[in-house]
Amino acid sequence: MIMKHAPQSASADPDAARSPACLYAGDVMHQRMKPVGHRFRYRVYSLLIDLDRLDEADRLSPLFSVNRANVASFHEADHLRGAKQPSLRAHVDALLTDAGLDRPAARIELACYPRIFGQVFNPLSVYYAYDEAGELLALVYEVRNTFGENHTYVCKLEPGDMTPAGIRQSRSKLFYVSPFIEMQARYNFRMNIPGEQIRWRILEIDRSGPLLAATYSGQRRALTTPSILGCLLQIPLLTWKIVGGIHYEALKLWLKGVRYVPRPAPPPATSYRDREEFESQAARP
Repeated sequence: MIMKHAPQSASADPDAARSPACLYAGDVMHQRMKPVGHRFRYRVYSLLIDLDRLDEADRLSPLFSVNRANVASFHEADHLRGAKQPSLRAHVDALLTDAGLDRPAARIELACYPRIFGQVFNPLSVYYAYDEAGELLALVYEVRNTFGENHTYVCKLEPGDMTPAGIRQSRSKLFYVSPFIEMQARYNFRMNIPGEQIRWRILEIDRSGPLLAATYSGQRRALTTPSILGCLLQIPLLTWKIVGGIHYEALKLWLKGVRYVPRPAPPPATSYRDREEFESQAARP
């Protein structure tokens, strides 16, 4: 799958930054290349929220709350499992400090799924850290699996990461996600800075080439009561759709004869640097 993009700047979109939170409605797609072909696409919606403006976000709609139960909500505790810090902002600040960031983040936004009717599951949440000038400093990829485990990849923005096609970063796979993909693999991320659109592309490769391409592309919507109702009318049970879809697609892979990969012991909760370098020429998509 080839995605064409306008040139990407390292600065946040000023229009998207005016609100403390917004929604994105779009599609998640997975394309598996081997050992068998397998593809699916699901309609979803997600949340982008400024971690310094949670009180403001809490007032955007009577159907949306922060750290309180509601039809749709965001809870810091969903992303603070095992963290020592009292707030999510402090937790991400600590991750960035431990990663050796040379200046503090003035603003941090989080893209994730919201709780719907009190339930949430986030296979991937992404934090965007910006400096005072609005320049991107780092991306933090928070990954969860269906076994209740999680791992966070902290990726400072390095020279050459910002390209006309988006932000390109690469990390060795350290964390068990799919029971049908081996651990000896690598993630190549291609992301944009959220504005009117959000775009994620993750190409998982091994030494012989691409294994899986996963994308998410969404269109920005203001976080208002009508937009929440519109999302609920289209997808009333988002969390159940996500979890059910994961298990349904896993069943189809099993029926296709894909080998089950046993789950290893989990790695440390956070990684800051790459551990493995492939000699493969396919290291970047």
